[in-house]
Amino acid sequence: MQIIQPHYHAIARTAQDYERMAMSGVTAVCEPAFWAGFDRRYPETFIDYFRQITEFEPTRAAEYGIKHFSWVAVNPKESENKELTQEVLRAIPGFLEMPNVLGVGETGLHKSTPNECDALAAHVELAMKFDQLILIHTPHLSDKEHGTKRTLEILAGLDVDPSKIWIDHVEEQTVKSVLDAGYWAGMTLYPITKCSSKRAVDILEKYGTDRLLVNSSADCPSDPFTLQQCVMEYRRRGYSLQDAIEVFHNNPCRFLGQNPKWDIKPIYIESE
Repeated sequence: MQIIQPHYHAIARTAQDYERMAMSGVTAVCEPAFWAGFDRRYPETFIDYFRQITEFEPTRAAEYGIKHFSWVAVNPKESENKELTQEVLRAIPGFLEMPNVLGVGETGLHKSTPNECDALAAHVELAMKFDQLILIHTPHLSDKEHGTKRTLEILAGLDVDPSKIWIDHVEEQTVKSVLDAGYWAGMTLYPITKCSSKRAVDILEKYGTDRLLVNSSADCPSDPFTLQQCVMEYRRRGYSLQDAIEVFHNNPCRFLGQNPKWDIKPIYIESE
């Protein structure tokens, strides 16, 4: 079965991870801009990082037959610095022209401060100006519900196309509000926080598969192969191979395919 990993921080993974993914059916990964584990001080540091994920990582993935796409943004954990955020935002349009860049992300909220909210709005407005897809991070743990609600409020005040916006890291208490507002919702599989494979399949069974994405994030300390575990859990519950392809391959194609740079098409197989 062919799998697409729509949210994958390759910078945190080894070449062996790429090899194992290729052997388990992953044909493409998408790498959103990420927090470095510390707050960066200079716009040039972001620009060099954007070059790494737009120029170097595609060559590393290609060695294993995997297509690599990316996103660019100031991560929410670093958007408290307004001046830095504005300088980086001015550099982003140049990267949107890169052949593997799919849009602006991951932006969003961490602690839902006024500066973070302003940065989220600025990212969204930039993306809409250049007709780009958007990937939005929602907060971890106790701030999840409030942060998701605040995200939806900010988006409601902007001129956006919900079909081009993916709100990630949803869980049981936030998925309905995201889907009801017309956005795509992403479930991130994590060993401790966010969502387990079983919980993700529970959500798929409750809400259906329309506008739902599943990813592993694959940053430290997550495991990139929780996505394959989720595929197995989905099949274990009696869903067909085509059902699994719809969720783990075709849904990413439907969302990401709104950008013409995404050249992977949905797959349809004959009945098992």
